[in-house]
Amino acid sequence: MPWTPAAAAALADSLDHAVRERGVPGGVLVLGTADSGPGSGRTVVSRGTVGPECGPAAPDEHTRYDIASLTKIIATWALTGRALAADLLDLDAPLRSRFPDLPAPGGLLTVRQLLSHSAGLQPETRLDRYLHIDRPLAELLCAEQLVATPGTEHRYINRGYVLLGLLLAAAHDLPLDALADRLWGELGMRETEFGPIRRSPQVAPTEQRLRGAPRTWGIPHDPNAALLNGIAGHAGAFSTAADLALFAEHLLTTDDPWPAASLAPQIAVDPGRTRGLGWLLTEAGAAYHHGYTGTSLFFSPGTGRYAVLLTNAVYHGFSGSRLTPLRDRVLAVLTAP
Repeated sequence: MPWTPAAAAALADSLDHAVRERGVPGGVLVLGTADSGPGSGRTVVSRGTVGPECGPAAPDEHTRYDIASLTKIIATWALTGRALAADLLDLDAPLRSRFPDLPAPGGLLTVRQLLSHSAGLQPETRLDRYLHIDRPLAELLCAEQLVATPGTEHRYINRGYVLLGLLLAAAHDLPLDALADRLWGELGMRETEFGPIRRSPQVAPTEQRLRGAPRTWGIPHDPNAALLNGIAGHAGAFSTAADLALFAEHLLTTDDPWPAASLAPQIAVDPGRTRGLGWLLTEAGAAYHHGYTGTSLFFSPGTGRYAVLLTNAVYHGFSGSRLTPLRDRVLAVLTAP
């Protein structure tokens, strides 16, 4: 079901408003359907600039953005589905049934609980607390006490995906970035990679953390991903709107059962929303995920529509409300008749 011109115009106005109000330096929005493809069927909206350091040119669908927690989806969630299909991981068996060195209590958790943010792990990622400790990070994460009974509460926790990234690498005996590169290459996502990447006017800068210090640009904004040299299960990837559109089109057309299985509700989040395996789900049939830097990926199997939003909203210091009107409007029209 194609996007209507009125819906596309309304979303373009919302992005324009975010730029005018200095919510973001600029951004790119791609609207497409299951029948879209490179060069056809996509609506691309661009507003603002990549950043003041990059000159006056507007971003485009090939501008690279730090996608932050969208890494959880395009890398860890996708690779977990493949590992489950290959019997390298088990969705519901305790982690230490495959990785016997993992200590309790974390070793008793399941992949399902990690994917659905219901594992009860410590809420603060804080990988810096493990610096210079001569023990594998996966074991250190699993040795921490839990804050909730697994499977009973939804808490958005990065360290569950950090752990999944480590376990994927161990299960395949390959680094996470090598696994992701192979996946992205198969999908034609040739502008996507883990950071750091070389600075250029086609790479969106993010936050200046210390006044007078260089701006974060080409290196992961997430400090815990940076501690993992940019290669982490929860953050650290850079991508473009064109590549994420390819990913969304794959989700809407694949015969792989993993995307559909992941849209079964696992645990309540708040009224009207549940968490599937990885994805947030709405009662209207939308699935989506956001990234802290100002990125989002939305799709609706029922309408066959998807939307990709890439911005560097953290450029001006983070405020989650800057993109809320635009993100809410995308959700409203994504599933509309």
